Amino acid sequence: MLKYIAKRILLMIPTLFGISLVCFVIINMAPGGPIERTIQQMRFAGAGGNAGGGTQKGVSQEVIDALKKQYGFDKPLIVRYGIWLKNIVTLDFGQSFTYQEPVTKLILQRFPVSLQFGLTSLFLIYLICIPLGISKAVRDGTPFDQYSSFFLFVIYSIPTVMMAILLIVFLAGSSFLDFFPVGELFSDEYFEMSFMEKVGDRIHHFILPLICYMLHSFTALTLLMKNSFLDQVKLDYVRTARAKGLDENTVLYKHTLRNALIPIVTGLNSFLLVMFQGSIIIEQIFQLDGIGLLTYKAALDGDYNVLMALIFIPAVLLLVGRLLTDIAYTFVDPRIDFGK
Repeated sequence: MLKYIAKRILLMIPTLFGISLVCFVIINMAPGGPIERTIQQMRFAGAGGNAGGGTQKGVSQEVIDALKKQYGFDKPLIVRYGIWLKNIVTLDFGQSFTYQEPVTKLILQRFPVSLQFGLTSLFLIYLICIPLGISKAVRDGTPFDQYSSFFLFVIYSIPTVMMAILLIVFLAGSSFLDFFPVGELFSDEYFEMSFMEKVGDRIHHFILPLICYMLHSFTALTLLMKNSFLDQVKLDYVRTARAKGLDENTVLYKHTLRNALIPIVTGLNSFLLVMFQGSIIIEQIFQLDGIGLLTYKAALDGDYNVLMALIFIPAVLLLVGRLLTDIAYTFVDPRIDFGK
């Protein structure tokens, strides 16, 4: 197994190199970068200062060359990529062109928002969906299965933005009830509260955005668990176990469940990404300054260094997550041996 892990880690290096190279070239060749935006602002400023004349002031080549040097665009593309590659070894993703702050600092400031919602939603989804999927499989075709399926498909069919708006309108004081706050992760008096009051205040602010985070994954994972469990129940080894007189709970929850969990473990290959993912829609509607909103603003502003960091770090997490998933396979099913 250790040999397999070492091999996978070595394969990550060329994979990350290829991902970063392609993304770096595409992002840096895209129009609307920091130089173009700065020149446009200077021209608009010149036009505003000369409103009576009706002409826009041009920008000299000397100014353009100075801007290229300032932003590091005076060097060839491949040289810039080499500098960027050397810097990320020390987790230095450069300076944000928009915020004029280190990219690492910007990400760390917004990381807690996405981390909290990502981990909480992942934990709750698996905690609820796996037992619910098993219950639906065991009671397949019963009213419980039918009604729960209807409910799951209803919530799955509601777009995230619509659900967020409905929750705010009906539960956040917009027009009807005023049960939940909107905006930020805690109240203004948070630091004056006791520990238990802080926990309650966090939960109070978490509920509405968390529902939106969990919306579609909840249905998908529940049905995946149910179908996987039903597929295993129909196999010969389950009939053999029953024929040997084993208790039904032993057959279902010891033999069947272990094999049924394999597709669920497969879905965990991107579980590390939940710590770094954000939802632009949810963060915008609920006024949360997280990774999703930072990505959206960086794309609009042509903030290349921020975009590269927000592409490269999730790529690393995805590859590591897939490796950890393979390791998890061996715990779910000891027959799997990647070391062979």
